[in-house]
Amino acid sequence: MNTILVSQRAADIDALELQCVAQEPPRAAPGECVVEVASAGVNPSDVKATLGLMPHAVWPRVPGRDFAGIVIDGPPELVGKAVWGSGGELGIRRDGTHGRYLKVPVQSVREKPEAVSLLEAGAVGVPFITAFEGLRRAGLPQPGSVVLIGGGNGKVGQATAQIATALGARVFAVERTAQPYRGHASAPVRMIDASAQDIAAVVRDETGGHGADIVYNTVGSPYFAQANQAMATGATQIFISTIERPVPFDIFAFYRGQHTYVGIDTLALDSAASAAILDTLAPMFEDGRLKPFAVDPDHVFTLDRAKQAYRLVLQGAPGRVVLKP
Repeated sequence: MNTILVSQRAADIDALELQCVAQEPPRAAPGECVVEVASAGVNPSDVKATLGLMPHAVWPRVPGRDFAGIVIDGPPELVGKAVWGSGGELGIRRDGTHGRYLKVPVQSVREKPEAVSLLEAGAVGVPFITAFEGLRRAGLPQPGSVVLIGGGNGKVGQATAQIATALGARVFAVERTAQPYRGHASAPVRMIDASAQDIAAVVRDETGGHGADIVYNTVGSPYFAQANQAMATGATQIFISTIERPVPFDIFAFYRGQHTYVGIDTLALDSAASAAILDTLAPMFEDGRLKPFAVDPDHVFTLDRAKQAYRLVLQGAPGRVVLKP
């Protein structure tokens, strides 16, 4: 049982049929390499794709976007190297990472940082790539910038806090209830309890009225109004998801505040584009400014237990879930 094959859409996770089938090591064509997968993160988008919620997905296919492993075929200089990667096309438009072997273009893989284990490296991809691409599109935080994160203890939220504090920003993060920040950061992260505090008031009071230069809103509609009120003049708000699609939009406040909205969909970033982002992040993992997510042994699954892993992610597992072929 060397790979997972999804042959058709399912109405829900209970109806999902995953086939574990034998997989021979593929041969690399010129410009390609074959990776023996050591670990592959399970993302919410992976599970949604298996349930038919990605309209451009190709069937049947192997799911999975993130990976880390050893190159076993391809250019001689790569064979034997420990690599990592991710891609918006993987598991969607072409076979993905939830199997023992993965064949991808050479430009889609990078040597993983030595400071990150193979198990951890397979769980870095989507959250950190999403976080960085949003911050990049917003101009990247500068030392002293104020960054407000909606959904600060989510995986993208934690990755955003790591990158922002590594770049010298002051970070505020919002959660629905009172809770401490659960991730790594290079500086303190000021947590805001949305159930008991006015988000915009806290940010403005504690920044001398300035507000947030960048808002990374990972949740969307629930924080939209207060996030707008928290934005400094010239600020940018980033969106990657939402619960409700329509939201009240004050055009006057938008242009008077000289604001910018940025939408990020990392399914549009293929594995080569994702590898270029990992090039930027790798030095920060090497020197310790960024740290991979801790992977709890209870969240590591073999391929024949993939449905349990997918269910755990669909239920909102707080930790990173990983398949280990």
